[in-house]
Amino acid sequence: MRASLSDLLAEAAERQAAVGAFTCYNLETVTGALEAAESAACGVVLLISPGALAARGGALLLAAVVAAVDRSSARACVQLDHAANLDLIGAALQAGAGAVMADGSRLGFEENIAFVRRAVELARPYGAQVEAELGRVEGEEDVAVAAAAGAFTDPGQAHRLVQVSDAVCLAVSIGNVHGTYASEPRLDFERMDAIRAVVSAPLALHGASGLPEQMVREAIAHGARKVNVNTELRQSYLAVTAEHLLDVSDGANVMALNRAQADAVAKTVAEKLAIFAG
Repeated sequence: MRASLSDLLAEAAERQAAVGAFTCYNLETVTGALEAAESAACGVVLLISPGALAARGGALLLAAVVAAVDRSSARACVQLDHAANLDLIGAALQAGAGAVMADGSRLGFEENIAFVRRAVELARPYGAQVEAELGRVEGEEDVAVAAAAGAFTDPGQAHRLVQVSDAVCLAVSIGNVHGTYASEPRLDFERMDAIRAVVSAPLALHGASGLPEQMVREAIAHGARKVNVNTELRQSYLAVTAEHLLDVSDGANVMALNRAQADAVAKTVAEKLAIFAG
């Protein structure tokens, strides 16, 4: 069933936990994520990358994710992730996304604010909500490449962006990256504490796939209320595909392969949800 991003974040805050946000590329990843959420009896965010939405069949994928959520007992919010294009944001909202991430992190500070405010205006008639990013979380969303940390989030700017934009969540850059880490990850928790002290919106930690479990737990203890996972889901999906491909080739048993893929994703999501529970 559908849930708002702000409600999921508020519930996580009450538990001193984080809501898990998982990127979905097909029905197998959607099925696995929702089955894990149902078993854990906790809410989740299902992410669609802008590349996936813009690709051939992307509108159908988003519609399928929304339909799957409507048929699930798990409470979930469907969110377009890292969108830097207002037209794509509008298309996602029209297709039923309950939240969008308006990523203006490549813009100047004032331009970022204006971009987020415009996204909020687009989302409001749909009852949808907006996550913003300040600083720069480097790396690729859809392809795992080694990346170094980008520009860190400034607490004072974070306060102003959230205050004037009505974003319900702020993705921070404290040494985290998308994909894989070019060197041993080091997160600036002192900076995260400073941001949390002046920002009313919950904080999101992107790039959790390459972080040690204890570091993720520490980030949650320092106020991360949404944790994004993408690379590890793709890795588990592809690993089980490689493992079973020869077995299912005899008889061209696509359904058996799809079931194994969904099971692998469900296992990874379940492991993450146990960590995020605090």
